[in-house]
Formats: sequence, structure tokens, C-alpha cells
Amino acid sequence: MLIKIKCIDEDKPAEKWEKVFNKTWPYYRAWYLQEGFTSRPGYLSCKEALEEYMPELAGLYGNICGLAGGGDVTSRYLSMWNPPAFMSGCTQVAWTGNTPALIRNYDYNPGFFEGVMLKSNWLKPVMGVSDCNWGLLDGMNASGLCASLNFGGRNVVGEGFGIPLVIRYLLETCEDVEDAVKALDRIPVHMAYNVMLMDRNGEHATLFLGPDRKPGLITKPACTNHQEDIEWPEYARQTQTIERERAAEEYLSDEKMDLESICAKFLQPPLHQFDVKKSFGTLYSSAWFPKTGEAKLFWKGKELHQSFEGFVEQKITVHITKPVEFFVN
Repeated sequence: MLIKIKCIDEDKPAEKWEKVFNKTWPYYRAWYLQEGFTSRPGYLSCKEALEEYMPELAGLYGNICGLAGGGDVTSRYLSMWNPPAFMSGCTQVAWTGNTPALIRNYDYNPGFFEGVMLKSNWLKPVMGVSDCNWGLLDGMNASGLCASLNFGGRNVVGEGFGIPLVIRYLLETCEDVEDAVKALDRIPVHMAYNVMLMDRNGEHATLFLGPDRKPGLITKPACTNHQEDIEWPEYARQTQTIERERAAEEYLSDEKMDLESICAKFLQPPLHQFDVKKSFGTLYSSAWFPKTGEAKLFWKGKELHQSFEGFVEQKITVHITKPVEFFVN
């Protein structure tokens, strides 16, 4: 099974962003309207919510809505206010060795993977893996703040934003973990999510978020797809969230482990997984290095390196079920 990743360098949303949007919009539109046109909030509600909770993005929101054609449904979707429910897998760890890094696996259906790594300078320099066209799955800003997301394993849906846009907001407006924690304390999210943070000062934190709870702040360096307790046993069994968390904690506590070794563990079960029948599993692994402004996406035997100082536009195609094969277009 193949996935494609396109690395794009564009300071402000313009032709390159518009091209990606036009290519992905038919799929995102079908996803956004899957429960019907009236099941999503109206444009004014979406605009007002974004202006209330993420006002720094308001001008940018207007610009990208214009690039996307300015339509009602398009603008509602781009606000990410009360979108449809979506769930991913994912394992995240804060590596605090000699080369601190936020390391993660992103587990999802490859058919719904946008496949874009974007370096931008909207409000500040940010580099990350894109989702929902202007949100992020994981990434880092030039201040050294890193952030990534995963599903929190609770079957709750409420009023709030889709988490990819919240990750974008953190990296566009925050300098460090402390700033990001304060922001997450006031921004509502529509589902249960876990957000892991790391900054250049070596601080790290994970926040358990949900539409029905105040954020829970923990300092454990490993996070999978549950929060304090297992509340959705079927999902927990399906994703092996307990097994993955225990394995990640074991690797982090191993005194013989180094950065290269733990990255290798992300390419092996139980952290790495793929169910061909369900078309769901690890699409990429990534490591974000806050002190150096560097990042890598990696698969078995191959790595894609990028940095703020040396970002290279390129396209790659990867066999994710046969990770030894790797092609550069």
C-alpha cells in the first residue's frame, strides 16, 4: 500500500496552498457533509467561534477562505468548529536524552491522509504535517515548541474545534510549553484528544482534552490512545493502547536506549501496526528536535530530513506495508 507525501515551502497561503486545497476539497467536502448540510453549524457561528477563541487566526482565516473560493460550506469547514467526529491511533513520547525530541507514530486510514508537509511563515515560522488543509497533525515552530496529537479513546462528542486547527494555533502563537498549556486551557475541542508538547528548554507535557472536561495535565513521557482510565474497552483492545503505552514506557526507562534505538522501536510492533483488511495503521513516524529546528519523517531503512534552515521541496512515495521500499519522484 502506497502513501504520497509532498513537501511544500510557502510563506503565506497562496498558489501552492490553493492547489492542495482544490485537489483535496472534494474528499473533505464529502467528509464534512456526511451527516447532512444542516448538521454542521452555520457560517456566522463558525466565524464567531474562531474570532472568540483564536482571534490571532481571524485574518488568516479570511484569506484562506478567499483562496478556497469563499463559499459557505467551504468557509464553515475551514473554521473547524464542530466538525464530524474522527479518530486516529498514534503513539507519542517525549525523549529527553542528549538530543531531546518529540517522537510519534501517526496511525490512520491512508485513504484520508492529506500527505503534505508544509513549511510556512503565517504568524511565525512553522513546519508540520498538514491536515484539514490548514491544521496540523504534528509540527514545530521556530521558537522550538513542538506539538502532536492523538485520539483520547473516549466516545464523547461536544461543542468545540477539531484538534488539527488547535495544533496549528499553538504553533502560530505560543513560544513554549507554558504558553501552550494556557491556550489549551481555554480553547474548547469537540472530541477527546491528547496533545503532547515539548520545547527548546527541555520542558514537556501531555494534556488530556475533551468537550466535557477541563484539561488534564500530566508529565508522563509516553502517551497512547486513552486518558486516565480506559473508558472505551472495545477501542482500547482494537488499538492495543495499553500494550503500546507499556512498551513505550519500558523503552524510555531502558538505560541502554539512545535516540536511534528508540526511533527503531517505533518501526516495530506493538508501536508500529498496520491492518491491511481494515486499511488502518502507521502511515509515518516522525521526530521533532526543538533545540535544532530539525525534523525527520521515517520508515524502516529510510528517512526524510527537513529543517527551517534547509527545507527542500520534494515529493516521495512510500510503501507503508513494505517499508523497505522508498521512492523519490
